[in-house]
Amino acid sequence: MLYNPLFQNREAAGEELAQVIRSQLNKQAIESGSKPIPIVYALPRGGLPVALPVARLLNCPLNIEVAKKISHPQNQELAIGAVTASGSVIWSDNRIFRFKFSSREKRQASLALAMECAKSLEAQLSPACSQAHVREATIILIDDGIATGMTIAAAATALRKLEPAQIWLCTPVAPQTLIPWLHKWGEKVIVLATPKSFLSVSSFYAEFPQVETQEALECLQQQSVKK
Repeated sequence: MLYNPLFQNREAAGEELAQVIRSQLNKQAIESGSKPIPIVYALPRGGLPVALPVARLLNCPLNIEVAKKISHPQNQELAIGAVTASGSVIWSDNRIFRFKFSSREKRQASLALAMECAKSLEAQLSPACSQAHVREATIILIDDGIATGMTIAAAATALRKLEPAQIWLCTPVAPQTLIPWLHKWGEKVIVLATPKSFLSVSSFYAEFPQVETQEALECLQQQSVKK
């Protein structure tokens, strides 16, 4: 099935998302009488070009939370869960996929491999991250799109341990049917587009190249310089 692209590229989607997030932060400030302290976190690598315009507009730190999907032992394209570099794990609700065709040992091996990949990427990117005091801040957690929700849920679980005031899950596009589930992991969910028919995140972008590690580093360095 072919889609009409909703966004030109990640940067354009990030600029649009930034406006909505700022509006919601201002609304919350008026309603609560106190201004939220935002800190933007991106899921690298694809989330960083989306998150950079948000951090710029909010004039706040840009950081990362690395999460990787846990692949089914017999099908690398099938995600059975997600894990962060710090070890926060989310398993798929579909127990048939998780258990029918794989032993516990194989699942643990897939988990270990995903965590190793997450740690490796974190080690490459974390030196360029902004330093920020997360406790009592409002974390704006961003990805370039949400398909299953497992990686952003794992990331939110890890960030919750830092005791922020709130966690907002923010993305340009996600399936309409996933929105209620996403509310389990964050106090607010901001999604620009929620199409009923959803095959892949890339389908909704005119340009969706792979984000290389160097580009991800440059996103972090740009905002670090501004701070």
